[in-house]
Amino acid sequence: MLQYESVLTRAEHLEAAGISAADVGVLLDAIAVVVEPVRISYLWRPILPDPGDDLVLETAANGRAEFVVTFNRRDFVPAQQRFGIEILNPADAVRRLENR
Repeated sequence: MLQYESVLTRAEHLEAAGISAADVGVLLDAIAVVVEPVRISYLWRPILPDPGDDLVLETAANGRAEFVVTFNRRDFVPAQQRFGIEILNPADAVRRLENR
């Protein structure tokens, strides 16, 4: 959640999405209601170029995630290959949720 907050509240992301930091807070509050906490065991680091991304991968792998949603798909290719976790961009993830 902290990683999401950190990234989503960057000025360039707020501007691109046309939202405010308060809007991000509302979204994160809604997510917090439905998420399942996952213990991180640090078994596979480092595998990705960015240590912050490794934290996301650890959470996804330990939480048995079906996919990771990111604009940074290129850096997650090793995760997709090694763990079989599908990497989706946000638009594809929204479409997939709408089709469920």
